[in-house]
Amino acid sequence: MESESIQAGRYKLKLYSLNTLIIGSGAASLNAAVSLHSMGQKDILMATTGWGAGTSNNAGSDKQTYYKLSLCGNEPDSIRAMAEDMFNGKCIHGDIALCEAQGSVQAFMNLVKLGVPFPHDKYGSWAGYKTDHDPRARATSAGPYTSKIMVSVLSAEVKRRKIKVLDNHQVIELLTDMDKTRVVGAIAINLRIKDPLKAFVLFNAMNIILGTGGPGDMYAESVYPLSQTGSIGMAFRAGATGQNLTESQFGIASLKFRWNLSGNYQQVLPRYFSTDAGGRGETEFLNEYYPDYTALTKAIFLKGYQWPFDPSRISGSGSSLIDLLVFKEREEKGRRVFIDFRRNVSWKGKDIFLPDMLDREVYNYLFKSGALQSLPVERLISINNPAMELYRDNGIDLSSEPVEIGICAQHNNGGLKSNIWWESDLRHLFPVGEVNGSHGVYRPGGSALNSGQVGSARAAEFISRRYNDPVPGRDMFLSASMEIIGPVLKLSDQWLLTGKGNRNNQVNYEISQRMSAAGSVIRDRNKVMKAAAEAILLLEKINGKTGAASVKELADCYRISDNCLAHALYLEAIRYYIDGKGRSRGSYLVTGNRETAIPDISVADLDIYLCRYDREVENKILEISFRNGKLVIDASDVREIPSQNLWFETVWKDYLEDNYIEG
Repeated sequence: MESESIQAGRYKLKLYSLNTLIIGSGAASLNAAVSLHSMGQKDILMATTGWGAGTSNNAGSDKQTYYKLSLCGNEPDSIRAMAEDMFNGKCIHGDIALCEAQGSVQAFMNLVKLGVPFPHDKYGSWAGYKTDHDPRARATSAGPYTSKIMVSVLSAEVKRRKIKVLDNHQVIELLTDMDKTRVVGAIAINLRIKDPLKAFVLFNAMNIILGTGGPGDMYAESVYPLSQTGSIGMAFRAGATGQNLTESQFGIASLKFRWNLSGNYQQVLPRYFSTDAGGRGETEFLNEYYPDYTALTKAIFLKGYQWPFDPSRISGSGSSLIDLLVFKEREEKGRRVFIDFRRNVSWKGKDIFLPDMLDREVYNYLFKSGALQSLPVERLISINNPAMELYRDNGIDLSSEPVEIGICAQHNNGGLKSNIWWESDLRHLFPVGEVNGSHGVYRPGGSALNSGQVGSARAAEFISRRYNDPVPGRDMFLSASMEIIGPVLKLSDQWLLTGKGNRNNQVNYEISQRMSAAGSVIRDRNKVMKAAAEAILLLEKINGKTGAASVKELADCYRISDNCLAHALYLEAIRYYIDGKGRSRGSYLVTGNRETAIPDISVADLDIYLCRYDREVENKILEISFRNGKLVIDASDVREIPSQNLWFETVWKDYLEDNYIEG
């Protein structure tokens, strides 16, 4: 790795030249760095806005799930079966599903070797359980902080290998060749430098691995950590194509402390209630919509492993009716909603736990788990005390206070398009982790962690075998990229001349409010059309709406610009889907495409207008790009799971001759 300084107008920039720049410090980025280093590519560098600031290190649930091939017991499982189960989640390419299934054991065992304490019995069996959209009990967990532990052990390995890390460096722009066919580097701002004229950093890189996570700053109601902002807009601006941007996950989460209330938090059967804005008029609003105590408690229980909102689970007193009722209480009635572990679900005015009236599935689970105590908090302590302690560690005692909740954005199943080596259509750019849009409509809970580990390892393998050429010299790099560097610095001049960024938060607030109003769990056709048009108008004016008087505010301007482009593309994708007669699926309910705008949730069996995948806009993968200032949307066929020739001699020959890695 070489470093030097260059002058560009009045700006003095630090320049690093290296083979691979890794952006981000989450579990996927860390694994990419460790994998590359272990494969012999040492000319690498990690750049991150804040070490440990992303979702991986700051998010979880009751027992955060990691999804992998079943590795115990007598229930049959196979690579093909796992790939088919993910593929059946719709709008995921079959070859990607096969790679994620095939790589799951290696990725899992690598984490075990590094020290993630996944549980096993005395025989070494890695026990599993069922998670959402999982038919085979492939899930495992190291507790509420599974991904945090992954970050911890991978970070230790990065430090052990002495891989260079530039902390407090916010990458603001990807540099491409003239034709926008490949990346050639990046620009960052060193947040530790006080003088804006000396804060810019250039990277002359043969490859870029982008692991900056999902668009955490794009929704007002979000369970993403506050430190997780995302930077997918930067990749769109460079010319990378997005896919499945319509598909995000939403679910019940606490607001004071951002955390998913899934799994055991629901399975111990807490009560739900709402109040007015001042905390008065307490009402257990779920009761009137469920026919009896058995149906209500079963729905709450199922909310545990059917956690993401799902329109197919509303009818028939389903678990997702709860999400819809919470949404209506908050958004339509303006009330506050809480989950309470101190008291049981009331029925006919009685606050009492009635085990004999529970559905058999609910009773058997609680019985086998030793969790038939009188109160929800007692059941939670018995079944999963770390989930209880997690809230106490964050200033909330579930035994003495309720938790205020909302329906929050939790995960983006869409993101950037890539091939089976996780390379974008913008060559030499490898999106890994949540920023990669590999997941489709439905995905098993925890499969994203597996995808991030598998994808980052495959990206590292491809780079180490195919993209190991020496990085171009300084003059060649500057000649290829100055057409982008110049306008970036000119835009910086504009923002610095504008002065203090007192409007920055207001602009970002406008973006997040628009996304939560039109692109969340309820997607009304008219609201989406209006929001998409407003987003495009804001995009045209965004650079004139922000300003900066410091390096931090300057970095905020670039972040908000990214966010604005991202929300415009997401809303355009949603608009295209609904305009093409796309129906409710995944984690959202489409309304306004017929006479009844919002279904009547007072009836027992709702007529939800569900996606049947019999329309082109539904059964194809939506791709969207932003090139030369224009949005382009297309729909591509879903690639089937490929047939494999697994005759050993053939595989061995291809491997020895290095023919298995296709460019």
